[in-house]
Amino acid sequence: MNAFADRLVAATEEFGPLCVGIDPHAGRIPQLFGGDTPEGIENWGLAMVEAVKGRAGVVKPQVAFFERHGWQGMKALATVLKAARDSGLVVLADAKRGDIGSTAEGYASAFLTADAPFACDALTINPYMGIDTIEPHVAAAEASGKGVIVLARTSNPGSADFQSKSLEGAPLFERVVEALAPMIDRLKGESGWSGLMLVTGATGPDEARRLRMLAPDALFLVPGYGAQGAGAGEALAGFRKSGNRLVGGVVSASRSVNFPPGASDATTIEAWQTEIAAAINGAQADLLSAAGG
Repeated sequence: MNAFADRLVAATEEFGPLCVGIDPHAGRIPQLFGGDTPEGIENWGLAMVEAVKGRAGVVKPQVAFFERHGWQGMKALATVLKAARDSGLVVLADAKRGDIGSTAEGYASAFLTADAPFACDALTINPYMGIDTIEPHVAAAEASGKGVIVLARTSNPGSADFQSKSLEGAPLFERVVEALAPMIDRLKGESGWSGLMLVTGATGPDEARRLRMLAPDALFLVPGYGAQGAGAGEALAGFRKSGNRLVGGVVSASRSVNFPPGASDATTIEAWQTEIAAAINGAQADLLSAAGG
């Protein structure tokens, strides 16, 4: 299997930098699909996969919105993950795991190994318990051609509470990324990009530029575009120029493409599909325009 970084880069070269979130928020799944039930979120998630195909190359299911439905919800997640990968999409599981030793190995086995029950292409993890909590995920990713997505500077308003605090003269998020350098090298693909991705929020463009200087070869996962208020230019602030185009990761949009105006009022599947397709196409075009593609 090609390295994760190479698969993600190929997907963005073909379609553009949009990563479509699959986030079945409580109370927002249309009755057309069965409403906010395990069956409803599975049907809706599969419909989102179909809507993304041919419009974007990357999806990011949010595990928490499936988890809240118990084992039935996790069964729905497994079904959606498999459908997305079978469709040729690059699948980022947004679970933000983070723990020590054998517990971290358990999380890695659940998502990143070759026979994982929730098989995906990459998993988000929280680094704030230390480098030893990241190693099991990186080891599993190395063995199976997968990726690891580490929180660096997130898009939420409270990110500055800890991430921006000074540690020996630099913000904590910069120290985290500096410590990740050896792991970034380990997950490099033939493209020269690394499958050790960094989460850097679109709401902090200056911080994204700084992180690009610290980690020139790490792909970025950029949340905060769309519903959280950041524009395409801000979302691409940490990307770098390649020819006439900005490259270096993906920009996530979830609520703005999951629940666009009109989708919740659709009375037929066909009408819903039209609204979702328009939202995905619009976001992709906006990002491509800002990227120069």
